[in-house]
Amino acid sequence: MSNDSLRLDRWLWFTRFYKTRTAAQAAVNGGHVRVNGERARAATSVRVGDEIRLVRQQSAYALKILAIPARRGPAKDAQACYEEPPESAARRERQLAELRRDRMQMPMTKGKPDKHTRRQLRDRKGR
Repeated sequence: MSNDSLRLDRWLWFTRFYKTRTAAQAAVNGGHVRVNGERARAATSVRVGDEIRLVRQQSAYALKILAIPARRGPAKDAQACYEEPPESAARRERQLAELRRDRMQMPMTKGKPDKHTRRQLRDRKGR
């Protein structure tokens, strides 16, 4: 195997975007990952310079591949294999802040919601 390319699912697993290679394969097959603007398959070879867009846990990432890792190593080494533009990271942080703000406005209960709280939750969702 050459060191200049790697399967997409392995690259995502090596760079610690997914805990398992199976989870990376499922994300790619589910259409959550695009390579150079096109929907990819798990066996797609990625190279240095390729651009990857992925959605993971409601967060969108835009990445540029800087290196092909030889193994799944420490997180510090994994982060050195890609670069994310500042606007992509800022967009993700804004989205995360909005989700937190929305959660803080929801009615809070200790344990299981009672009948009154369930009605409030249903009304907020618009159902």
